[in-house]
Amino acid sequence: MKIQESVDYHIRGTLFAMRRMYNLLAAEIGTTQGVAYVLISVPKEGVPATRIAPMMGMGVTSLSRLLKTMEDDGLIYREKNDTDKRGVNIHLTDKGVSMRKKVRQVVIDFNKKVQPLITDEDMQSFIKVCDVIKQEVCKEIIRFTGHDCVETGGD
Repeated sequence: MKIQESVDYHIRGTLFAMRRMYNLLAAEIGTTQGVAYVLISVPKEGVPATRIAPMMGMGVTSLSRLLKTMEDDGLIYREKNDTDKRGVNIHLTDKGVSMRKKVRQVVIDFNKKVQPLITDEDMQSFIKVCDVIKQEVCKEIIRFTGHDCVETGGD
């Protein structure tokens, strides 16, 4: 098999192109792709800080720096977790909610450009292929780490 025929090659190339595009679009609204992804990933009721790193595929140290910057910029605030006294939940400030709306619109606008170019059948196939890949990736993560695989998600 040629590397150009592998799943990895196509996903990686697409992901890098999208990251570059989203970084450029995020800069236009005064943020970064990393901050934008956190804003989109935090639901209205907040989220434990420990769930954000796996959703973003980031290390804890990198995420801590990013959350500190976002807190300093007035986009998020931290609140002790009622059920786990050691844990902290991340919530969006009013400024964070406002920025989130802008970020969501960027994502919506991009999807409006792409969706007419993809048939419903192709989209369902794409989702199916992505689900199969994620399942296999999670099996490998569990095999290596012995821990459950946390899938990406968000609101």
